Amino acid sequence: MENYTNTLHIGRKIEKVRHLRGLTQSEMGDLLGITKQAVSKIEQTEKFDDARLNEIASALGVTVEGLKKFNEEAVFNNTNHFHENCGVKTSTGNIHTFNNFPIEEVMNLFEKLIEKERERFESLKKEKE
Repeated sequence: MENYTNTLHIGRKIEKVRHLRGLTQSEMGDLLGITKQAVSKIEQTEKFDDARLNEIASALGVTVEGLKKFNEEAVFNNTNHFHENCGVKTSTGNIHTFNNFPIEEVMNLFEKLIEKERERFESLKKEKE
């Protein structure tokens, strides 16, 4: 027996997640191997069997459980909470800049820059001789 889910219109949740992921209906259709019109029909459907829901969740890059439990209000609350606690102060002009690069990438970049400067130095040194 197939398990069906109907948690506040799953098609609408699929549509909202698709929008949050920045996908058009055509792009999602390409991922699923279906037409844009078929994606539109999916977004109007209230129930899906778990196998189909698994395909859709995979195309969206989310888990089936995450899709079933998707709550737009929770997304906005988490986003606001993150923004409020990110350490950036804008009201007083204290703006902190965070480096999001892993330290290994930064070190590699500096090593490459140093090597290029050494090569440039050697080149200029040879020209003067």
